[in-house]
Amino acid sequence: MLKFENYPYERPKMAEINDLFDGLLKNFVNASSLEAAKAALQEINRLRSRLSTLENLVYIRSTVDVSDPFYQKEREFFDAAMPEFEERVTRFYRALADSAYRKELEKEFGSQLFKLAEYKIKSFSEEVIPLLQEENKLTTEYEKLGASAQIKFRGKTWTLSQLDFFLQDPDRDTRKEAAALKYGFFADHAETYNEIFDKLVKLRNERAVKLGYKNFVELGYLLMNRIDYDARMVGAFRKQVREHIVPVAAEIYKRQRERIGVDALKFYDESFYFRSGNAKPKGPTEWMIENGKTMYRGLAKETEEFFQFMLDRNLMDLESKPNKAPGGYCTYLEDYQSPFIFANFNGTAGDVNVLTHEFGHAFQVYCSRDFSVPEYFHPTHESAEISSMSMEFFTWPWMHLFFGEDALKYQYSHLTDALTFIPYGAAVDEFQHLVYANPDWTPQERNQVWRQLEHIYLPHRDYDGNEYLEGGGYWHRQLHIFEDPFYYIDYTLAQICAFQFWKRDREDHEGAWQDYVRLCRLGGSRSFLNLAKAANLRSPFEKGTVSSVIAPIKEWLEQVDDKAL
Repeated sequence: MLKFENYPYERPKMAEINDLFDGLLKNFVNASSLEAAKAALQEINRLRSRLSTLENLVYIRSTVDVSDPFYQKEREFFDAAMPEFEERVTRFYRALADSAYRKELEKEFGSQLFKLAEYKIKSFSEEVIPLLQEENKLTTEYEKLGASAQIKFRGKTWTLSQLDFFLQDPDRDTRKEAAALKYGFFADHAETYNEIFDKLVKLRNERAVKLGYKNFVELGYLLMNRIDYDARMVGAFRKQVREHIVPVAAEIYKRQRERIGVDALKFYDESFYFRSGNAKPKGPTEWMIENGKTMYRGLAKETEEFFQFMLDRNLMDLESKPNKAPGGYCTYLEDYQSPFIFANFNGTAGDVNVLTHEFGHAFQVYCSRDFSVPEYFHPTHESAEISSMSMEFFTWPWMHLFFGEDALKYQYSHLTDALTFIPYGAAVDEFQHLVYANPDWTPQERNQVWRQLEHIYLPHRDYDGNEYLEGGGYWHRQLHIFEDPFYYIDYTLAQICAFQFWKRDREDHEGAWQDYVRLCRLGGSRSFLNLAKAANLRSPFEKGTVSSVIAPIKEWLEQVDDKAL
C-alpha cells in the first residue's frame, strides 16, 4: 500500500502536456461517434486529474513546510503554469458546450457539468493569464507572511495558530497579553497586508473589466459557480441574519459575560466560555486519533472504512509546528483517490473540530471518488461545507471520548460558536461586495467600512482600546478575503443546512444519516439548491428557514444550566 510520503512527484513537462491535451481535444472535437467522443473525454479528464494531483502534492508539501526550498520553487512553477493550462481547459469547455453529441453526453453525465462549463467560458480568456499569475504570487506572499510569525511569549516562541491556545486561558491577563501579541503581529505588518490586498483588488477588477464586466462582483459569482442564486438573494439572506440571528447572538454573548464573571466582554474574552475553563481534549494527538477510530466505527460502517483508509495512507498532517502555514484545509489527490487533511492542532477544542469538520470534507470526496468527471469530485463551496459542518453534529454522541465529563460543555460552546459565527460570516461577505464594487477605495476606507460592518453584525465587539483593531484591521487575519474572494457566505448558508441535520439527527438519526450520505455521494453532480433538495433540506434563501432553525437551537440552549458548567 502506497503511503502519502511515498506519493511520487516530478515536475510536469508542460510543453508535452499541452501538446497531448491539444491532441486529445482535437480527437474530441473531430469524434465520428458518441463512443469516440466519450473515449477522448475520458483521456482528457485523466490528464487533468494527473496535473491536479501533482499540483496538490506541491501545495500540501509547500504548506507543511514553507521553508522547504524545493517545494516552494515548485509552488512558484504551478503559480505560473496553471493559468496558462486553464486556457486549454476553457477551450475544452467550449468544445463540450458545442459538441455534436451534447444531448447524449448531458444525458449520461448530467446538466451540471455543462452549466459549470458555461460559467468557466464566461469567466476566462487568454488575455487575463498574466493577471492570474500575478494574483497567485500575491496570495502565496500572504500565506508566507502569516507562516513567518514567530512570537515570543512566556519564554517560548509560538506561531499564530499556537498562540490561539492562550486566548482560552482562564487567566484574563494571559488572554489579554496573548491577544495583544497576536494582533500586534498583524499591526506590525498592516502596511504589507494592505499593499497585498490593494494589488489583489485592482488585479481582480482589471480581470473583470477585460472580460466585459462592470467590476469583480459579477465575475466573482461566476468563479464561485453560483448557478442557482445571485447577489440579490444573498443580500436578502444577510437581512435575515441581521433580523433573526444578530439579536440571538447578542443574548448569547450577554450570557457568556455573566457566566465568566466580567463587567464587560472584551474581544480577548470571546473564546473563553466557562469560568471553570473551556472544554479541552484530554489527551495528545495520537490519543485523539485512537478515539477518532472509535467514534467513526460507532457512527457508521461507511465512516469506519473511510477513517481507516486515511490512517493506512498517512493522509493527514495535524500538529502545529514552526514553518507550517496557518489554518486548515482538506484537498484531494485524484490519481490516488486520496483526500488529505492539513491542520494546526493547538490543544483546544478546535482540534476535535478538525477531526469532524475537515474529515466531513474528506468523507464527502471519498464517497464521490468514483465519478468519471473531475468536476463532480467536489460540490460547489457552500454545498461542500454542508458535509463538513453536519459531520460536526453527527459526531456529538461521541464527544465524551475526547472531553470526558466536559462533553456537554463542549456541545454548548460548539453550538453557540456555530450560531454566533453566522453574523461574522455575513459581515465578511458584505465587506467583499462593497470592496469589489469600489475597487479604488484606499486601505483606510476599507478599514472604515469593515468597522462599520462590525457595528452592524457584531455590535457586542469591544476591542478594549486596541488601536489597530479599533481602526478596522481585524479582517487582515481572514485568509479567504485574500485568497478566495466571495468564498465566505458559503459557510453561513451551509451552517443553516447543518442546523437542520442537527435537529433531524436528534429526532430520526437513521433517516438524517441516510440523507447525509446521499448528499455526500452526489458530490458536485448537482447545484447547491438541488443538492439541498436531494438531502431533504430547506433552502436557506426560503423565507422563514432561518427563523425555523434558530427556534430549536434557542430551546436547547435554554434547557442547559450553562452557569453550572
